Amino acid sequence: MLLFHSIAWTWTAHILQILLFAFCLYSRFSVVTPIALDPCSAYISLNEPWRNTDHVFNESQRQPMCDNKLDGEWYRFTGMAGDAMPTFCIPENHCGTHAPIWLNGSHPKESDGIVQRQACASFNNNCCLWNTSIEVKACPGGYYVYHLTKPSVCFHTYCGHFYDICDVIECHGQQCLDTGDCMCAEGTTLGPDRQTCLDENECEQNNGGCSETCVNLKNSHRCECGTRRVLGRDGRTCEEIEGCHNNNGGCSHDCLMVGSKYQCQCPRGLVLSDDNHTCQVPVMCKPSSIEVAVPRDLVGGLELFLSNSSCKGVSNGTHVNINFTLKSCGTTLDVVNDKIIASNLVTGMPKQTPGSNGDIIIRTSKLLIPVTCEFPRLYTISEGYVPNLKNTLLEIQGRSRGSFPFTLEIFKDKDFEEPYRETLPLLKLRDSLYFGIEPLMRVSGLETLVESCFATPTSKIDEIMKYYLIQDGCASDDTVKQYTSKDHLAKHFQVPVFKFVGKDNKEVFLHCRVLVCGALDERSRCAQGCRRRMRRAVDTKEEAEASHLGKHVLTGGPIMIDLEQ
Repeated sequence: MLLFHSIAWTWTAHILQILLFAFCLYSRFSVVTPIALDPCSAYISLNEPWRNTDHVFNESQRQPMCDNKLDGEWYRFTGMAGDAMPTFCIPENHCGTHAPIWLNGSHPKESDGIVQRQACASFNNNCCLWNTSIEVKACPGGYYVYHLTKPSVCFHTYCGHFYDICDVIECHGQQCLDTGDCMCAEGTTLGPDRQTCLDENECEQNNGGCSETCVNLKNSHRCECGTRRVLGRDGRTCEEIEGCHNNNGGCSHDCLMVGSKYQCQCPRGLVLSDDNHTCQVPVMCKPSSIEVAVPRDLVGGLELFLSNSSCKGVSNGTHVNINFTLKSCGTTLDVVNDKIIASNLVTGMPKQTPGSNGDIIIRTSKLLIPVTCEFPRLYTISEGYVPNLKNTLLEIQGRSRGSFPFTLEIFKDKDFEEPYRETLPLLKLRDSLYFGIEPLMRVSGLETLVESCFATPTSKIDEIMKYYLIQDGCASDDTVKQYTSKDHLAKHFQVPVFKFVGKDNKEVFLHCRVLVCGALDERSRCAQGCRRRMRRAVDTKEEAEASHLGKHVLTGGPIMIDLEQ
């Protein structure tokens, strides 16, 4: 009997060991699927008192706040910060900073789930001088959570607000039933908690009756007009400005009558912007640097620095110059529609001691100059097989605008390291043609897509006879081979040498359209890669684009095709 029990116990122990080993194997190799947390129960509280809309910023007490540490998490406004984000324009110098951020749109209902809304930053009498997209969700219990992005520049902070509590409808008389219903004041609506009176956004209904811009205010709204127009007597319709007597002609500074017309003028050191009405600090946008020249008359005894305060301005006697690059001093890059926007902020704060230039007084307690450079996303580059020896860059003139310089290079071999420079290549039909799109500046956070490449027998981009090598990001010719490049912005290709039919066609030119996108944008055109589409539906659009881009085309070549065997 003892022997039987011993054998049974040994067998049971072996079975347990096998089961334990199997469980360990399963735990080690099984795939664990992450569970997405509901933001209504997984959020970070923002409870700082200075976030509240009632908090007026006082520069003599502290530095302005900045939400540069927020990074794409879900947040809820609690405590002294307020109940929720304000849905109306907040004046500058509130919420602990210079440019407070408010929600430009109504809060959603619980049944709406997660919705996208625009968030605006107010500054310089402009309720939406900057904007970004955030996500909002209404939660059970009557509160809201927000998926907030980091502001592109300082000094921006997200505001919280205490909304009013509704008034309980009093019940009098024997026939009255006390339902406990609440009533909100005009311009507000009862929130999901049945207690809070949220602001009603009149601009969401028929644009508030405004002919142009509607700005939502606390319990009301107002209409605004664009440059060179003013509100009519009805407060809704916009009318053209006829002279300096009407709202200073829409000029930010001086308005001068010239005969029956008028023109805007700027103080010394400032220049007119593209709207010909607003004076601005000169900004030179280059792919390698951004140069800002602030007149010393504006600076006085202030010290100028960028978002990264270690980048400071240097005075030359007449101006304070600040030079920085797309990769330094806190510069941010955003892809918006058809542009790449580089942003930074010049901030002027009082010096602690008199400067070496004799600045012993100040005429203003602060100076904020938003600096923005716009670069186009789409580039058309033309090149013959023989590159242009000067290799000139694509330059687009304009205020606060520039271009990322790309060149179309012809390389000697598949290493794509040595382009033809001093000598012109003479290629045979059985040779391979190595070409590539090369950026002359390396910038992180961006990527490129060669949307199309086509060849023509002449340097004209609108040549009737053209042969596509790449179209809609796809190889149109099966012989096109793409190589992996070390630089994420560069694109390298190989194709057998060819010529156009006809004894007189001994030259070939290449034209490539390059699109620049944000590297982290999974929905961008660059991320989609090859995307074939119906050509007939877009022919008219592409012809218009080609006509416009033709003004900014780099042309080189041609190559002479050696037909001798």
